[in-house]
Amino acid sequence: MPPSPRSRRPPERTAFWLVAVTLALLVSASSAPSPVFPVYQQEWGLSATTVTVVFAVYAGTLLLALLTVGSLSDHLGRRTVVLAGLAGVLVALGGFLLAGSAGWLIAARALQGLGTGAAIGALGAWLLDLGGSRAGLAQTLNGAAPPVGLMVGGLGAGLLVQYAPAPARLVYAVLAVALATCAVLLLRAPETSPRTPGARASLAPSVRVPAGTRPTLVALAPALTGSWALGGLFLGLGPSVAAGVLGRTDHLVGGLVVASLTGTGALVGVLTRHLPPRRVAVAGSAAFLVGPALLVAALQQASTPLFFTASVVSGVGFGAAFQGGLRAVVATAPAAERAGVLAAVYVMCYLAFGVPSVVGGLLTPHVGLRAVAEGYAVLVVLLGAASLALAARASRRARALTVPSPREAAGARSSTTAGREPITGG
Repeated sequence: MPPSPRSRRPPERTAFWLVAVTLALLVSASSAPSPVFPVYQQEWGLSATTVTVVFAVYAGTLLLALLTVGSLSDHLGRRTVVLAGLAGVLVALGGFLLAGSAGWLIAARALQGLGTGAAIGALGAWLLDLGGSRAGLAQTLNGAAPPVGLMVGGLGAGLLVQYAPAPARLVYAVLAVALATCAVLLLRAPETSPRTPGARASLAPSVRVPAGTRPTLVALAPALTGSWALGGLFLGLGPSVAAGVLGRTDHLVGGLVVASLTGTGALVGVLTRHLPPRRVAVAGSAAFLVGPALLVAALQQASTPLFFTASVVSGVGFGAAFQGGLRAVVATAPAAERAGVLAAVYVMCYLAFGVPSVVGGLLTPHVGLRAVAEGYAVLVVLLGAASLALAARASRRARALTVPSPREAAGARSSTTAGREPITGG
């Protein structure tokens, strides 16, 4: 008797790790073009403004997808939405392989943004669904997979551009094969979210956050947005700063800039996975004050070692603030609304990642790359200060709720004394 379709499915443990790998690869594909952009500029004569437009199109379409189809997998199921998103990304990678002009790059990045925005929240929710008794590990991987993906994409692309043939093509072919393999394997992964009504209504552009999750999300918004603003600073401007300010023209340096930030962030997330998430997010926010300050000093001194030191310290902030904040928010999300909550988080994060990078790219021809990087660093410091201020206020409120006021304490003592007085009869 032939095995049933259900028996041919991979066990949930295997599917769990497959979803985590797919999430990391999806983000890898988003960061891979960064080290390739200098090749396009050399071969096609693209301006910095054109590169900024290509980046802006990706960020814009990704946000559009998050706002419209970000919670769709809560209604149609995880597998359907993930596979549709991966199909879009695979077509985009094919566009990069065929690209011969800026128009091709813009079209490919637009499609990649739509596919990534559709799949990223569904993959994160699927990972949490499959976590079961490994809920803590699932939350850690949800926070660690994006930084790992950014590191693999940036460093891998830098290595291929520098040392492999077809520097503007090979990286996309490798990613396409890897993602296609994941898509085929996911066809057999167990579906964890049954179909429910409301799919059409969920397409209206909005950010849906359950009432019980909103206070946590608001309190940790500066930590989450500050972490991805740091990511935008180093991923969007880091390779250009290394070349234009520090004089490092090796393509691998651009990948190392990305890897030093994101690799440190991923490691910090893993090492702090057993610590209270809010405390981890606060520690990351404190690093927002140090990493950007070191970056400004590195630019003023044109020091490559100090620049990479700033990147590593900023990576501590990136990993701790994002993963601590994400774990705290996800812990409050109902299972039936996980994709929507993750989509809301990524909307905030990608706004912080994309908008300053786009503005910086447009300002660079007018005020210079160094001035833009320094202004960007100031923005991250302000977000770190806001996060620490909110954490301090929350701590004061918590103490106020647990420590009785002097009048309450006096009343409690009087009640205790009265209870100990002897009872006398007439």
